[in-house]
Formats: sequence, structure tokens, C-alpha cells
Amino acid sequence: MAQVERYIVKIEEGEASSGDGVPSKGPVYRSVFAKEGLLPLPKDLLTTWDIFAQAVKKGPKNRMLGVREVINGNAGKYVWKTYGEVYEAVLCIGSAMRHLGVGPTRRCGIYGANCPEWFMAMEACNGHSIVCVPLYDTLGLDAVEFVANHAEITIAFVQESKLPSMIQALPKCLKHLKTLVSFGTFTAEQKAATEEYGVALYSWQEFMELGARNPVELSPPAADDLSTIMYTSGTTGEPKGVLLTHSSILCTIAGLAQYLKSLNEVIDENDVYFSFLPLAHIFDRVAEEMLVFSGGSIGFWQGDIKKVPEDVKELKPTLFVGVPRVFDRLTTGIQQRIAAAGGIKSWLFNFGFSLKLNWLKQGYNQDKASPLFDYLVFNKVKDGLGGHVRLVLSGAAPLSPHVEEFLRVVMCAPVLQGYGLTETCAASFIQVPDVISMNGTVGPPMPSIDVRLESVPELNYDALSTTTPRGEICIRGSSLFSGYYKREDLTKEVLIDGWFHTGDIGEWQPNGAMKIIDRKKNIFKLSQGEYVAVENLENIFLQCPAIDAIWVYGNSFESTLVAVAVPNEKVLMDWAATNGENGNFETLCNSQKAHEFILTEVNATGKSAGVKGFEYIRGVHLEAQPFDVERDLTTPTFKLKRPQLLKYYQKEVDALYARTKKQ
Repeated sequence: MAQVERYIVKIEEGEASSGDGVPSKGPVYRSVFAKEGLLPLPKDLLTTWDIFAQAVKKGPKNRMLGVREVINGNAGKYVWKTYGEVYEAVLCIGSAMRHLGVGPTRRCGIYGANCPEWFMAMEACNGHSIVCVPLYDTLGLDAVEFVANHAEITIAFVQESKLPSMIQALPKCLKHLKTLVSFGTFTAEQKAATEEYGVALYSWQEFMELGARNPVELSPPAADDLSTIMYTSGTTGEPKGVLLTHSSILCTIAGLAQYLKSLNEVIDENDVYFSFLPLAHIFDRVAEEMLVFSGGSIGFWQGDIKKVPEDVKELKPTLFVGVPRVFDRLTTGIQQRIAAAGGIKSWLFNFGFSLKLNWLKQGYNQDKASPLFDYLVFNKVKDGLGGHVRLVLSGAAPLSPHVEEFLRVVMCAPVLQGYGLTETCAASFIQVPDVISMNGTVGPPMPSIDVRLESVPELNYDALSTTTPRGEICIRGSSLFSGYYKREDLTKEVLIDGWFHTGDIGEWQPNGAMKIIDRKKNIFKLSQGEYVAVENLENIFLQCPAIDAIWVYGNSFESTLVAVAVPNEKVLMDWAATNGENGNFETLCNSQKAHEFILTEVNATGKSAGVKGFEYIRGVHLEAQPFDVERDLTTPTFKLKRPQLLKYYQKEVDALYARTKKQ
């Protein structure tokens, strides 16, 4: 670990196991940019409300929130509300809530896709110490009812298209919920339905006017006051309400801004952010509040994923933040267009790609690696995102190494991958720009946290190893959550002596970056007694170009592993053309020869990565449709929901095991 000092510094020694099942703990490290101490809160800023108020004071006429103007059904240019205009609207919304008796510490729900109304409702909560409780736009009715009751929501702001679902949920939410406010308008039938339940329903304009007629003084929060209860979608069980204070969120935002500034990537009032990832997730909320912290502008999508490309071209953002699913689709689309172009265009792209990648690996910065091929080829990719993007960030789940490498070459801007959880306010680790050796890692820790690894003996992960320290990632610092709402039992399981146990297995790299290699809970034992770290295996198999997604399954009653995989359509269709197989993509997914082809390719990838014999896949079912939220197979951030996947594919899993036993 002699080279680690470059991006992290050791502040405490490790601890050997004390016996009685207590695992050993690795040394405590922090960012090299915080070697004199963890970053304190910025001067004169204690809460997220302070961030907004300061930005209004500094630039009241600066653009803040923008949407595309729709004329005769066609989306046109972005129209903007200034910081000053947003502030006046927020005062009205806050006053209306207070007039209806929703005061400090009460709970306000927000249900819908990202839009200015979502953001303004959140800021109104901040200004009056009201706790904001987001409802995921992708959550089903049961989860909406659960969160509304569990968090004791008294008022909810609701997107027009979500009003029918919210009204349907009302009969089971009446103990606390008394008021609904539409982001827009409502129908006479909807008004009658809510009145029947004794719930008031306002349009956005009506609520604004109510506040304007009944102004109430602001009641700003203190640093340690609760800002939000953010429910994690979870891969098992009921959603958990993560308690985040104002200081926790502000500490994260300030740490992220300082980290980027230290690396000469300053975010300021000239920056433009494209808002399409759910504001109900801490990842996007922190990103958007960082833009406010810097006085920048936020442009919202139309709410239609198919229109994102045209929204981005019109907005011309300088920062593009996405999740792996977005970047996977972008990569696949570019590769398919290049392959279809053929001839000199395809040759030129591939030659330029290899050349630039080589220079990047030799240490050249993104803009210096191949200016000629950026001009001739890769700027067209940048133009697809509006032409002004200067920083690309991926989070929420790991990027496939080959996708990350591809993006680093073609985006003509630094591509950074980060890591964090709702419990850590999202931004815990972020890669250093233009350090390609960090490819496949999540970078070093932010200057707001301390980090150490804790050994996992049953999987031979040793946090005290002198060559490759591995173990469960544990985080300490002011950006941590306060606990799970009404679940002290779960809080005690993960918050131990000030350390949050993430459940993720990490591996320190020589330069101080962290590599996520496994998930502690996604471990099971096969019938012969061998432990399988299934998430690590899936990450290995996902490097196979023949598949876009894979779920690996095994249990203690079976000696082998099986899988459900989503093939890469182009790879499968090309294989079919070469091997005389007929049919469309869906038909080929049912072909036994296609099953054998995918199984061979996946296991070949595993072999090259050195997987053990019992870790090979012995049977595979091919699924033409990507794993999705609609079938409850993934979380809104596209993490696999394993119990639900097993329930959905139980018949296929049983058939796979039956066939493997006959072989």
C-alpha cells in the first residue's frame, strides 16, 4: 500500500480480530484533500435552505429552473424562472402549507416526475422546517400507501398523471393525509372523489394564491434538524425510511464541490444540469442541490424517456449525470450505428478509438489524447448531448468496465464513476478526472468521510492484507444518515460505533481508489459447502459482449449455478446470420442452439477471469425483455431484486436444474 498516499492518507492503524466472531478491521483512510481534517460546513451555511437563500441573494436574476415551452403540442425552447422568481413562488407555497396547519417537523410527500413544481415544493419544506418525503415515481400503489402511512404524511404534492393513483390510495391513508396539491390542475371528478374522503384538493395556482393571501414568516431549520425521510426502494422487504439531516446533505454537497474544485473542475453559475434522474433518489437530489449551491441552472426533461435526446440537444447541458442503464443504451446505440455505417466510417471510428485509448492509457488528459479524432469523429457523440458537456458522471450502480472505457474515449469530456448509498447521501467516492487507471473503480473517498474495510472471513476477504486489502466498506463522517425511521433494530445492525456498514465488499487499489467487488448479503452456500459471491460473479459475466444483463441463481440444495440472461440483440442476430439460424430476436431467445452459444460465451468470459469450477453457469434461460421495474424485477436504480426474480422465473429455474441433472 506504499503508493496509496497519492489520493488517500492513513489516519488510524488497523485492528486485529479480538475473537468471539469479531472480524479484523483495516486501517482508517481519508482523502488526501482532507489530511488536515474532514471538511467542515461552509461558512455561514448550515442547512439546505441556506444554500438556496444564498444563491437567491447572489444572483436573483440568474436562470434557475427551466422547462420546454409547448406550443400546439410541440416542444420548443426552454423557458426559465430566475432564482428570484422561484424564491417568490417558494414563499407562497410555504405560506399556504403553514396556513393549513402544516408546520415545522410535519411530513410533506412529493409524488411525481422531476419538474419545477417538485423542486419548489421541496424548497418550501426547507424554508419552514417541514420534512420532505419523496414518493418514487416508479413505486406501485402498495408502496405509496406504505410510505404515506409510515411517514405520517399530512400533505402531498402530486403530478397530474399520478392523481388517479393517489386518489385510489386515499382510503388507506386517511389517518394522516388531509391535503393534496396537484402540480397542475384536476378534474371535477377528482375533486369530488377527494372531498368524499374528507381530503382537500388544490391546483398549483390555487395553492399559490392561498399562500399569497396568507403570508407566514419563514421558519428555517437548524443544522441537525431532519431534512428528508428518503425511502430506499430496497431489494427485499418493505422500504426503509432513511433519516437525513440538513447538515448531512450540506456536508455532502460541500465536500463534492470542494473535491471537484481541488481537481480543477469548478462548478459555477455558468453550468447547466439536465434533470431526468428521479429527484426522489438522493443521487439526483444532491446533484441538483449542488447546482443551486453553485448558482447554476437546472433544465427539466419532458417526462418521456424517448424524448430525452431531443431535450438534451435543446438544453445543451454542461454536466450530464446518468446511471449505467442510460450509458449502456448510449454505448449500444453508438456501436450499432458505427457497425451499420461500415466502410471507411467504421474503419475511421475504430482506428481513432484504438489510437485515443492508447494515448489515454499512457497518461494523456482527455482533451490532449487525440484532438484530431475528437474533431473528425468523437465530437459527433458530444454534439448528441448538446455539444457543451464538460463533465460526465455515472452513479447508483457500477458501470461495466468495457462501457466505462468506451465512454472515456468517445465523450470528449472526463467520465467519472462514483459510489454512495442513500444512507451516506450518495457521494462517498468519485473517480479522479483523466486517471484512466481508475477504470473499473469508484475512485477515492470524498473529503467529508473516513473509510476502512472490515474483514469477511467466511469469504476470505482480509482487510489487513499487505497486498490486496479487501472487506466490507465502512464509512464514518458527518454526511451519514441518523438511522432508519421507526426501525431502531435495523439501525443498530448497520451503525456500529459511528461506522456505517454498507454491505458492499471493496478492494483498495494502489492509488487509493476503491473497487467494488461484491455484496456481502448476496452470498450463499452450494450443497457441497462452497460459498458463492453471486454479485461478483455477475459483474464478471457482464463483461461478456454477448449479454446485456444476467441474474445468477443457486442455493444450498443444489451443487451448480444457473442463470437468466438478456442477450445483446446485435450479437445474437449476427451469430444467427452466421450460423444459419432464422427468426427474430424473441424467437432466437427460445432456440436451444442460441442457449448453447450464450452459455459458452458467458463461461468463456468467466474462465478468462479465473472463476472457480463450481462458479461456472451450467444452464441458462434467455430473456428477450430487459429486467425492469414494471415487473418488479429491479429497483428504480436497476439493482436486481433477487427474491422477485426467483418468483418470476421459478418455472424456468426448475426446468434448468432438471436438465442439468440429466446431463
